[in-house]
Amino acid sequence: MTFEVDQRDRAVLVTIDPPEPELAEWNAEELRELLASAAVDLVFEMRIRRPHPDPAYYIGQGHALELYELVQERRASVVVVGENLSPRQQRSLEEAATVRVVDRTQLILDIFAQRAHTKEGKLQVELAQLNYLLPRLSGIGAELSRLGGGIGTRGPGETKLESDRRRIRERISDISSELEEVRRHRQIQKSGRRKLPFPSAALVGYTSAGKSTLLNALSGSEVQVDSKLFATLDPTTRRVVLPDGWSVLITDTVGFIRDLPHHLVAAFRATLEEVIEADFLIHVVDATHDYSREQRKAVEQVLEELGVADKPVVTVFNKADAVADQYELRRLVAETPNSVYISAKTYEGLPYLMRQMSLTVQSLLTRVTLEIPYSRSDLVALCYDRGRVLSADYQNDKIIVTAEITNDLVGKLGSFRVEAE
Repeated sequence: MTFEVDQRDRAVLVTIDPPEPELAEWNAEELRELLASAAVDLVFEMRIRRPHPDPAYYIGQGHALELYELVQERRASVVVVGENLSPRQQRSLEEAATVRVVDRTQLILDIFAQRAHTKEGKLQVELAQLNYLLPRLSGIGAELSRLGGGIGTRGPGETKLESDRRRIRERISDISSELEEVRRHRQIQKSGRRKLPFPSAALVGYTSAGKSTLLNALSGSEVQVDSKLFATLDPTTRRVVLPDGWSVLITDTVGFIRDLPHHLVAAFRATLEEVIEADFLIHVVDATHDYSREQRKAVEQVLEELGVADKPVVTVFNKADAVADQYELRRLVAETPNSVYISAKTYEGLPYLMRQMSLTVQSLLTRVTLEIPYSRSDLVALCYDRGRVLSADYQNDKIIVTAEITNDLVGKLGSFRVEAE
């Protein structure tokens, strides 16, 4: 269900610049990239300085009149606002500009709709769009509040607005049920994966940082790679064998962006669960980006919101081959714990990344020797599921197991642990 922005739209971009000049430039650059990713032609940028958005017109009534003239002069078909609008602000700007007004969340939703190819991805986007649309129905038009006409609709009846809201709520309920079914299937797949002695990692990072390219470089796969924002919506998992013999299941996830719309976070719960359930994270950073520091902070903020900020993280400064100041890059890596610099495109630095991943995996494991009675032989299976069994000695009254297991499992098996000879 795509809406609001169509291909070949001509857009006037409207922003209120933040007080910091650097952030203002980053904001403007990112919005241009979003428009390009949505296949929208940018015909004019209207950048305004004011301390606070106007509660009625966002940019103020005077600037709204100026916006109308720009729309007519540039033959624009849509106005894109660089922040999220209230329903009142959106209605007022549409009345003033006489064309559609799309805010930042709607723009991102449209890009997601264009990128969604699987049934799950399409359902997640539609759910986000409907949740965004529902509170805004009252401002779509007077015709929605009229009583319906025809047999069965006369009298007090149900207004058109109430009917539309009811249908949207029903559709939201249906999609949520379908996604819950998808989630159950995904849990079954994950439980199958957990039977393999592999830790799991999730690739995270700002959109267009090079996560898919890195997954291809590590695994030899051919995951779709695109320079446009949000090229990857559906998670892809590949097995990567590390130099010490351990294998890691690495999942490529949707790219993050600053102020990621809450509608998307809620709708893409199934996808983001890959991040939540991973044993560790690989944070891919575009080292060539002028605002890479701000992008890192934005990703860390999303991880905080997901409740995974305390997971082990390997930070990967990607695109090192294109960094002009190599000394600064090396200094940055030296100051950042568990980090490396690489080029996923040229494979530069990949051995160092593999070594860092091996060290991270080892930090997740503890070597233990266990004496397990036959009545609890299920714990032997658990060791195989959640670690690597090095030896299993089946004696008359017990099983002596030496294994490398995940740290959370050590506590559960503490009463069976013995000192190795």
